[in-house]
Amino acid sequence: MRVPIRKAGKYTNLKPDAHMTPEKLAEFKSKLEKLKKIRPRLAEEVKILSTTGDYSENAGYQMAKGRLRGINQRILDLEEIIKNAVIIKPKKSGAVELGSAVIVEIAGREKKYKILGSAETDPAKGVISHNSAVGQSLLGRRVGETIKIKLGSKEVIYKIIKIE
Repeated sequence: MRVPIRKAGKYTNLKPDAHMTPEKLAEFKSKLEKLKKIRPRLAEEVKILSTTGDYSENAGYQMAKGRLRGINQRILDLEEIIKNAVIIKPKKSGAVELGSAVIVEIAGREKKYKILGSAETDPAKGVISHNSAVGQSLLGRRVGETIKIKLGSKEVIYKIIKIE
């Protein structure tokens, strides 16, 4: 089976964001342990399927080998993420920082954002990345400051009401 060769894209060599909460780190560790428990069973399956005929025409063997390769890569990725993890500990300095919950006023309506690392973003729940346009603009600001943020073709004015 021939594997297509693709050109590297602009996101190919980006390093994952290392900033995360202790809860997210525990979640990654839990996933890693589950994958490490699955790997021996898959390795045994590959070993058994390797004995049933020619490698090039053995579809079961090829599939099992692909699954094992995927799990091995995921294990390596998780180990790298865990090794490089930077735990978010807000200091309550009075300014917006990683781990802060910020209440802002946008066009007369209040909205609450929690600023965390990229691995934990959930815009629907108000959790944004410190790398996003809004997150970057809010970092280092204090209560009462007004910020103009260009989002797409329009400018939105954010006023910081409270930092938690």
